[in-house]
Amino acid sequence: MLLPYFILLPLALSLPAPTPPLQNTTQVIAGITVPSTPLITKALTYARANTDDPTYNHVIRTWLNVMASVSHLPTSITQDLDLEALTIAALLHDMGWSNNSALISRSTRFEVNGADVARAFLLREGGDAWDSHRIQLVWDAIALHSTSDIYPYKQGEVTFTGLGAAEDIMGPNATAQAYGSEKVGVTQEEWERFNAAYPRLGLKTYINGVFTWLCTNKPQTTFNNFVGDWGEESVEGYERERKGKREIDVIEQFAVQ
Repeated sequence: MLLPYFILLPLALSLPAPTPPLQNTTQVIAGITVPSTPLITKALTYARANTDDPTYNHVIRTWLNVMASVSHLPTSITQDLDLEALTIAALLHDMGWSNNSALISRSTRFEVNGADVARAFLLREGGDAWDSHRIQLVWDAIALHSTSDIYPYKQGEVTFTGLGAAEDIMGPNATAQAYGSEKVGVTQEEWERFNAAYPRLGLKTYINGVFTWLCTNKPQTTFNNFVGDWGEESVEGYERERKGKREIDVIEQFAVQ
């Protein structure tokens, strides 16, 4: 039986009002408007506490490149982006070479290591707004950020994380030539402004050192990906193609006819 409205109305009035969704605010860094939420602030603090200066400056510049691109590109490309998820991915994308040894996995390649660190951060700090889909989106963005033949075909958050890192390393013009200009919106002037605000600190030499370190200390995670190039060039005794380490060896040994 339906209750009369004069009984239901007092009940409705006694219920607490629904909590409004978190309204994202913004801040301006190096001339670019970026999203600002409590979780983004925590991610910035977490990245600063667990990375050295070259890495921290790189991830901040990556974020700024991403947000500059988003601000210039057509809304048909950017309107559905989860900017908080995209920001978290950009800020934490290189936690796989954190200077905190407690965060470094011995068994996974650095991108997966970083994705796992980010997932643990979100599970710990994200709260109810971070369901499994959003967490997986950040995980994918970080795990695939160096796999340039895959990330352009994924969700926008994944694509822009990879492009943001590439833009910082190579500059906007080279990135546009390599991956297409339709999703590279950051300008050369903006890119140079980000470098002035967050200096590069010899990034090219630094990255060479990181990848060499990975090949020396976690060689098993580098045999079948691009990082192994540094092992072949710089690490004495590194044998990327030795029998049993190639994909063809796995197929030959284990594949069923």
